[in-house]
Amino acid sequence: MEMQDLMVQAQQLQSKVAAAQEQLAKTTVRGIASGGACIVEMTGKYDFLSIKLREDISARNSDEIADIVLAALKDAKAKADAIIDDVMGAATAGMPLPE
Repeated sequence: MEMQDLMVQAQQLQSKVAAAQEQLAKTTVRGIASGGACIVEMTGKYDFLSIKLREDISARNSDEIADIVLAALKDAKAKADAIIDDVMGAATAGMPLPE
């Protein structure tokens, strides 16, 4: 493969990855824990948008609340990870990447 072909492919890949990152920034996921006692919203780029707690969560002790919030954060991150894999995989599909 010639250098010019590689440069064209690199530019195409860069463009597709930039578009994918823009899409991820506009994508929102929700992490939910304890039957909706805590809901975390974040973008596909891991930017947190909100944390909502149901009022009845205040009856729990601080360790339980922390565990519930952490579970919602982990749920949101797992969902974002799955979306990132899909979006970035589609952006780089067919492009030879170095190992």
